[in-house]
Amino acid sequence: MSNTTPLYVALVDDDEQARQALGRLLRAAGMQPITYPSAEAFLADTKHPDFDCLVLDIQLGGLSGIELGRLLRSEGETTPVVYITAHDDPESRAEAEALGCAAYFRKTDPGTEVLEAIRRVVH
Repeated sequence: MSNTTPLYVALVDDDEQARQALGRLLRAAGMQPITYPSAEAFLADTKHPDFDCLVLDIQLGGLSGIELGRLLRSEGETTPVVYITAHDDPESRAEAEALGCAAYFRKTDPGTEVLEAIRRVVH
C-alpha cells in the first residue's frame, strides 16, 4: 500500500457503534473507509470510488450482507469481501464461504485480525 494510493474499504453495518469503531480502526491503519448503514444505502451510492475491499455485516435490516454479496457476485463484482457478524452460525458461515468470502469474523474478534485480513486480500 503506497501513500499515494489510498486503500478504499466499504463498511456496511447497521450497528452505528460498530460501524464507527471499525471505521476509526481502518482510518488509524491508513485506510479510507466509506461507511453505509444498510445494503440499500451502499447500492444507492453510485459515486463511490472503486473499493479495494468490502466489509459486510451479515445481519442487516433489509438485504442481508450475504444477499448483498450474492447480488454483487451475480453482477460480476470481484472485490474481496470480508464478512462480520454478531450472530455466528454454521449456515451463515457456509453461505459466506460458498460466495468465496476472503474472511469471516465475529464482531467479538480482535479488530487487528480484521485489519490483517483486509491487508492480506488487497495485496
